[in-house]
Amino acid sequence: MQNFWNKIKLIWTDTILRKRVLFVFFALVVFRLLSAIPIPGIDTLELNRFLSNNQFFGILNIFSGGGLSNLSVIMLGVGPYITGSIIMQLLTIMVPSLKRIYHEEGEAGRKRFSQYSRLLTVPLAAVQGFSLLFILEKQNILVNLTAFDRLTNLFIVIAGSILLMWIGELVSEFGIGNGVSLIIFAGIVAGLPSQVSQLVFTFDVSQIPLYLMFAVVGVLVIAGIVLVTEAERPIPVTYAKRVRGMKMYGGGSTYLPLRVNQAGVIPIIFALSILLFPQMIGTFLSRFSNVILAKISQVLVSFTQTSILYAVLYFILVFLFTYFYTAVTFDPEALSTNLQKNGAFIPGIRPGPSTADYISKVLSRITLLGAVFLGFIAILPLIMQYLTGIASLALGGTSILIVVSVVLDLMKKIDAQISMREY
Repeated sequence: MQNFWNKIKLIWTDTILRKRVLFVFFALVVFRLLSAIPIPGIDTLELNRFLSNNQFFGILNIFSGGGLSNLSVIMLGVGPYITGSIIMQLLTIMVPSLKRIYHEEGEAGRKRFSQYSRLLTVPLAAVQGFSLLFILEKQNILVNLTAFDRLTNLFIVIAGSILLMWIGELVSEFGIGNGVSLIIFAGIVAGLPSQVSQLVFTFDVSQIPLYLMFAVVGVLVIAGIVLVTEAERPIPVTYAKRVRGMKMYGGGSTYLPLRVNQAGVIPIIFALSILLFPQMIGTFLSRFSNVILAKISQVLVSFTQTSILYAVLYFILVFLFTYFYTAVTFDPEALSTNLQKNGAFIPGIRPGPSTADYISKVLSRITLLGAVFLGFIAILPLIMQYLTGIASLALGGTSILIVVSVVLDLMKKIDAQISMREY
């Protein structure tokens, strides 16, 4: 505890650190103010009815930073930017030139890659904004709109998404931590007071054992997330000795840390994007009076209402996407080549292809644990909802995983800044 207060004191006494922390604070204040400004033409009663127990829009609300719950000007949030970044990373598999930019051109290549992601955000925001506004209008949530009003709303939500992306980039550059992650984190945390107040007003003494069980499970889940997020598999690496003139260089030993969860929360986002697509189609078809379309809509919507098939598919998709995303972002061959160029080798393993095969084998084994854990965290709220019948638990796992991951990353960034100042 003493160490914690010393860090807080150092942050506020150091001018640069204080400016960075205050910049993050004011950026998040601006974000929350924007999330309170609604677009024109909203029927509030219909909006509240539609959002209650609607998992699809509940997930979208998480990644909009809470802006979708009142249809604010930033209702799309950073979703289009996240989607654009994911698409660009997937394209590195199919487009060799993008792979070369991302992996071989260093920091300049990463900046070009980020710029492509920003440019891709604009058309993605247009498509997502148009689809979302169309669904909301069909649900009679947006009423009495002219063609000009529809076009105005579309431009507003696109501009809001681009503005939020810019704020996130500024936080990453002039603040501490990842700006996009902090925006999502702020949106989740901002919803906690209303959830706590709802729990207080609906408190039932007879349900105390159930509340205690929730508290115990929550603590265990948070501890598990911290453990798996921080877990690493060290691979020993030795540098060959080199003789230059009359002196000998190198010969040191270190280790290569492979994270158990290389993919983070991305596999859950991928899986949700696929599994929630049927509900979006069902919501769209629900406004038609045709009997066949109404039946299809009912089947698609009921599929996502915590059915066993939905939970099984959710787990499988998260499991597969964990391996897929790890394979996309981690290249054992490039790592083996870099080790060989720097005169490093893994004891007992030949440099080159044998090293790449060994790293791939180790990575595959530890990713198994990370994939099973992510899949379990993803479906845990569905299990709890099935056991207790409380629908509000359906989004808990994803939210907790994001919050804990962002807090851990922020703590590391702050420690790094403090260490740099001390040196």
